[in-house]
Amino acid sequence: MNYVELTYTQVALAALLIVINGAISVALRLGLERSLLWASMRTVVQLLLVGLVLEWVFRLDRWYVVLSLATLMTLIAGVTAASRNERRYPGMWLNTVISIWASAWLVTAFALFVVLQGIEKWYQPQYAIPLLGMVLGNTLNGVSVGLSTFTESLVTRREQVETQLALGATRWEAAREPAQHAVRTGMIPIINSMLVVGVVSLPGMMTGQLISGMDPIEAVKYQIVIMFLIASATALGTVVIVMLSFLRLFNKDHQFAPRQLTP
Repeated sequence: MNYVELTYTQVALAALLIVINGAISVALRLGLERSLLWASMRTVVQLLLVGLVLEWVFRLDRWYVVLSLATLMTLIAGVTAASRNERRYPGMWLNTVISIWASAWLVTAFALFVVLQGIEKWYQPQYAIPLLGMVLGNTLNGVSVGLSTFTESLVTRREQVETQLALGATRWEAAREPAQHAVRTGMIPIINSMLVVGVVSLPGMMTGQLISGMDPIEAVKYQIVIMFLIASATALGTVVIVMLSFLRLFNKDHQFAPRQLTP
C-alpha cells in the first residue's frame, strides 16, 4: 500500500478551509483576520523550510548535523516556553532551557538506546529528529504551564507564604502547595490526552503512519511508545522548572523574594 502524493494544488485547496475561520472572525467581529492570515503564512513558510532542512539532514546523515539541529530545536523550545510566561525573574530563560533540555533529551535518549534497539545508529535522522520534536513540543507546553502557574500562585498567595515563613516554616514548607499545584496543572493536559487517545483522537504520528501504509498494529505500537515518552518528559520537565524557579525565588535563609517577579 502506497500513500497518495499530494500536489501543491491539493495543498492549496486544503488551505482554502482557513477562509471559514476568517468568515467567522468577520461575522462575529473578532478582529482576528490579520492574525489568521499571518499564522497561515507562517505555517506554510515554516513547514516548507523545515521540509527542505530535513531533506538535507536525511541525505547527509551525520551525527554532528543531527546534534546541531536538536540543539537549535531545544533552544527555541526553551525560549518559547519562557516567553509565554506573564511574569519574569532573573535566570528564568536559562531555567526553561535547562528543564526542557534535561527532560526531553533524557527521555529521547532512552527511546533511541533502550527502546528502539533495532535502529542502526542512535543519530539516524529518521528516528532521532521526529522523536525529539514530538517530545520537545509537549514538554514545552508542560514547562510553560507549570512555570506560569507556579509564579502566579506565589504572587496570589504571597501573604500566606510570607506568614508561614515568619512563623518558622522552611522555604519548602511555604512553597509546597504552589509547587504541587503547578506540577499538577502542567501534567493535566498530557493525562487528558492519554485518556482519550485512540478513542476520541488519532495522534498525528499514528495517522501519518497509517496513511503511508504501515500495518495498524505496528502504528499503534509506535504511538504507545510516543505517548509514554511524552508523558514522562512532560512530568520531568514540569518538576525541574518548578524546582529551579523555587531555588531562584527562595534563598538558603528561607526568605521569599517576590520583588524578583516582575510583570
